[in-house]
Amino acid sequence: MSRARRRDAPRVVVVGAGVGGLTAAADLARRGADVTVCERAAAPGGKLRQLLVEDGLGVDAGPTVFTMRWIFDGLYADAGRRLEDHLELETADVLARHAWRAGGRLDLHADVERSREAIAAFAGPADARGFAGFCARSRDVYATLKDTFIAAERPSPLGLTRRVGLARLDALLRLKPWQTLWTALGEHFADPRLRQLFGRYSTYVGSSPLQTPATLMLVAHVEQDGVWLVRGGMAAVARALQRLGELQGARYRYGAHVAEICVEHGRAAGVRLADGERLPADAVLYNGDCAALAQGRLGAAVAHAVPDVPRAKRSLSAVTWCLRARTRGFPLEHHNVFFAEDYPAEFRAIFGRREIVAAPTVYVCAQDRGPGRAPAHGDRERLLVLVNAPADGDRGDLGAGALAGLQDRTFALLAACGLHVELDAAHCVATTPAGFDALFPGTGGALYGRASHGPMASFARPGARSRVPGLYLAGGSVHPGPGVPMAAMSGRLGSARLLEDLAPAAVRAGQQHVVDDLR
Repeated sequence: MSRARRRDAPRVVVVGAGVGGLTAAADLARRGADVTVCERAAAPGGKLRQLLVEDGLGVDAGPTVFTMRWIFDGLYADAGRRLEDHLELETADVLARHAWRAGGRLDLHADVERSREAIAAFAGPADARGFAGFCARSRDVYATLKDTFIAAERPSPLGLTRRVGLARLDALLRLKPWQTLWTALGEHFADPRLRQLFGRYSTYVGSSPLQTPATLMLVAHVEQDGVWLVRGGMAAVARALQRLGELQGARYRYGAHVAEICVEHGRAAGVRLADGERLPADAVLYNGDCAALAQGRLGAAVAHAVPDVPRAKRSLSAVTWCLRARTRGFPLEHHNVFFAEDYPAEFRAIFGRREIVAAPTVYVCAQDRGPGRAPAHGDRERLLVLVNAPADGDRGDLGAGALAGLQDRTFALLAACGLHVELDAAHCVATTPAGFDALFPGTGGALYGRASHGPMASFARPGARSRVPGLYLAGGSVHPGPGVPMAAMSGRLGSARLLEDLAPAAVRAGQQHVVDDLR
């Protein structure tokens, strides 16, 4: 049963039911706030969405990787519940299967020793030793940043130094944020295919390995710490988070398009829906891309809440195909990556010439596959096929001819790697950067907020508190960054900051019992 709401509980409107907003709503309601979540879509999830390809059959059309489970375990534990009672997870034995057009196939395993042995067979003993050093380095980076950056409010460079502590200054220096990921990988791997494989971690934050800092290698340790497959697809995560919020007393309104964040006396005071309805609030938590705020799409009064992201600073967009089809010739795992030969050229084209190369890297999520699970021979299976693209969707669409040409090149690369997909246009839905821009206004289709380029990139994202009093932020475009677990963490950080700021007002109003609940 959901909790009863006190009449004098602080009112909070959460704008957007993405992972950050859902997480924040659960925390806010648990700690005594009167929470209403407004989402213009028909279901929770934001980018964590599914597309129907046949007879009600959904394909994950957004994030497909579930990691950093400790964030979700903590969220549920704080509510007196267990994650495993609300979400069915299974551990992935194979983290991802990789193949190259020029030849070669390599699996990364949950077991690091198995991965080392696979790399030794694939590229030789020297690169296997390089992998061991890379794993130790990524583990060190993660240990340094987990509590001081990921799970903490947005720090400045000086603030991060203070959090790490002078006694561990050597650990901070080992991060080498001035070194690019691509350069760092060259110190560990001689085989260019391994630089491609691990360089792809930069795309997890929508960026180029040629420009992201070496600290992004921490993704390797995140995956080694556990990758889980979600029964029912990733959309089940969003449904579970909504249910957790409902159990705490939060309310959810879908098809509720917030047209304006209202400001009174210099402070966020609620929202106005597109149909004219006004929802007053003591605070507003915005779970959308910050670019929409900066461009005045939520009203001129909050346009100064955050700085805008220039086009050149945007993260990657994508072209995706969600489909159900028969496949042959390649033994798919749940996560699969197919490479051409020149990885750096792909990112120079996207971030330089603003175009997609002739032979892009292709990611394929085979949603019906997992440990001990695969479609029966000859059966059709659900696939998400993705290539990286520049975030220029606000400048126009690709056009039918360009999209058809890209589709032909994409599936030709898969065929060159051994995977043949029997495409059926009736059961295939494509989304372009223009489509993503329509779904997530103000972004140009950028899926990860600001690109994480340069040594100061980690400090460029806004924190939980905006420049407008009473307006707070969550989601992949704010600290600590994009991705399902990071967005969840942003929701927790945003809700905590909001409640801490509201507490003094509650004390002044004589509502000590409310403050006690918020703490």
